[in-house]
Amino acid sequence: MRSTTDHGFGNWAAVAATAEAIASAPKPDDLGSMPEWDLRDLYTSPTAPEIERDNAAAAAEAARMKAAYQDKLVALANDASKLAVAIKDYEKLSDLMGKLASYAGLYYAQKQADPARAKFYGDVSESLTKTSTDLIFFELELNQIDDAVLSAALKHADLKHYAPWFHDLRKEKPHQLDEKLETLFTEKSQTGRASWNRLFNETMSSLKFAIKGEKEPLGLEQTLNRLSDPDEKKRKAASEALAKTFKANLPLFTLITNTLAKDKEISDRWRSFSDVADSRHLANRVEAPVVDALVASVRAAYPRTSHRYYKMKAKWLGKKKLNSWDRNAPLPEKPERVIKWPEAERIVLDAYGDFAPEMAGIAKQFFDKNWIDAPVKPGKAPGAFSASTVPSVHPYVMMNYLGKPRDVMTLAHELGHGVHQMLAREQGPLLAPTPLTLAETASVFGEMLTFRALLADAKDARERKAMLASKVEDMINTVVRQIAFYSFERKAHVERRNGELTSDRLNEIWMEVQRESLGPAIDLKPGYEVFWTYIPHFIHSPFYVYAYAFGDCLVNSLYGLYAEAHPGFVAKYFDMLKAGGSKHHSELLAPFGLDARDPEFWNKGLKVLEGMIDELEAMDKAGAA
Repeated sequence: MRSTTDHGFGNWAAVAATAEAIASAPKPDDLGSMPEWDLRDLYTSPTAPEIERDNAAAAAEAARMKAAYQDKLVALANDASKLAVAIKDYEKLSDLMGKLASYAGLYYAQKQADPARAKFYGDVSESLTKTSTDLIFFELELNQIDDAVLSAALKHADLKHYAPWFHDLRKEKPHQLDEKLETLFTEKSQTGRASWNRLFNETMSSLKFAIKGEKEPLGLEQTLNRLSDPDEKKRKAASEALAKTFKANLPLFTLITNTLAKDKEISDRWRSFSDVADSRHLANRVEAPVVDALVASVRAAYPRTSHRYYKMKAKWLGKKKLNSWDRNAPLPEKPERVIKWPEAERIVLDAYGDFAPEMAGIAKQFFDKNWIDAPVKPGKAPGAFSASTVPSVHPYVMMNYLGKPRDVMTLAHELGHGVHQMLAREQGPLLAPTPLTLAETASVFGEMLTFRALLADAKDARERKAMLASKVEDMINTVVRQIAFYSFERKAHVERRNGELTSDRLNEIWMEVQRESLGPAIDLKPGYEVFWTYIPHFIHSPFYVYAYAFGDCLVNSLYGLYAEAHPGFVAKYFDMLKAGGSKHHSELLAPFGLDARDPEFWNKGLKVLEGMIDELEAMDKAGAA
């Protein structure tokens, strides 16, 4: 069962936030009362008897299904009503196992440095993996059903709903192994890939970064936060601290990267995937030429986007070139204000409500019902995510809220995911999950709605310039940086097929793609070559990163249509979100007249970014005049 190996609560690196680090961040009282997760809609506690009950029930149901359906599904397809019963059994069990996995993952994410939580998460994962081995036969046998027989069965009223799921399943047929090999791959994942992922997480959780001028070492989240400090000395000190600690752990991160790349190569070879990214494209339900068109368009736009912007920013900061630690420095004209949590809630809900009251109504539940875990806490996972959990419950959003305007945008982003996941729930456990290429659609759109609302309220030219610059940087980080990350992964995985990569070679590849994407206006200082080590997606989800660029460019095109008052836009948009994973991206974009196979589609999205840079350049010229 595919849902049990990717537990769906968010693939983010586990990094501890120390008590000392929290002391350097705004106090919770300064930011207002912030919600923390109430996980009781899943389970009341890790010792709740319902967990043991559901775990046993899942194992028993998987064993029953194996006895009832193994070696019988092909024949069962001749009676569509009986096949429908089997599919619904499978779907119901998927929801139960997903609920267990979601609780374990979210409970662990709240305090990843806690050994008891790590053990609980590991034990639940191991148990679910064992249970899932009884179900490996299920999808393999469904793919043995004759095409004509399956086509006839899918016309049955009880099976029509599952036709897109069967269609996607058919695409996996050339890459599936026999049951014994699939069982071996699944069982070995616990001591293979899953263990290396956990090693990365728990290593990151233990890392401390000694920053010059700070009394105590900080965790990764707070140290990275220093790279956007107005004081250049603090930015430089943070960059040097990151480089020093990453270098000290470089052999381990190199080993983890080499091992996971080899693990993927073995899996790809056995499953007959020719290109290093083919398995990701299949999982994303997107064709390689579409991704190639996206990558080519973004790389061709580097000089018109990131190179041009960073040259302008260097001038704003009074430099010929930006140092690598200056890339995310705030503009000197406007200090960054602290936005308290209640104001952040109002800003996002108002922006959502202006677009569609239904969207704001769904998002408000996250605040009112403690479906958000907002404050920075010791041992908590860094960054932010929205965990879809299972359709029978609801999503949960994780934040590390520090009161910056960028945190408000992150809140809008993750709530977009949450709204999307809530709307798609009606599709059920098998069809609600959205491919990564479309999973960012609502999140980036929600972010854009919030940005446009804030920009409309900007009181003067300096404030507008600061906001535009901040949004441009976010879009560069989402599009340019993620495609650079994708280029790094491609080179590393291709070269790994010919043998292990040394730390020096990984550093070289990193610097090659960074120089290409960031351009000549940024001076990549010694130490920056090891910054590849902390990117969690390289470890948890190989080639995931292009989905961000896909989503951002897609949303830019969609938002352009919304701004042009495209007929029936809101209704079409909600239909797209409600579809979940039940439709291919081409079907979802067709009502808007968009086609991702056309390079002009991507160029249209990139022109939104270029237009913002044009506006910043015009402001500069007006100021100089």
